[in-house]
Amino acid sequence: MGGDIERRRVRIAGKVQGVAFRASTRDEAIRLGVRGWVRNLPDGRVEAAFEAAPDVLETMLGFCRRGPGWAQVDSVEVETEPVERLGGFEIR
Repeated sequence: MGGDIERRRVRIAGKVQGVAFRASTRDEAIRLGVRGWVRNLPDGRVEAAFEAAPDVLETMLGFCRRGPGWAQVDSVEVETEPVERLGGFEIR
């Protein structure tokens, strides 16, 4: 992850729970070198925090807009947050 690091908080709505969304997000994040976490929300959405270079974040956000093959993404909310310098990537 070269260059400046930025952070995005993402909330994904649609058919995103019970379709391996979190595991697929973790795998993609690890593949891209993104740090952060992903979790299910009680309202049926998935929430994630990503830290990476801006171009890598765009690739990660593109994945979130598609999701894994079983998912149906209806909307993706993205917020910029202060970087926390997280280590690794985890499912919460």
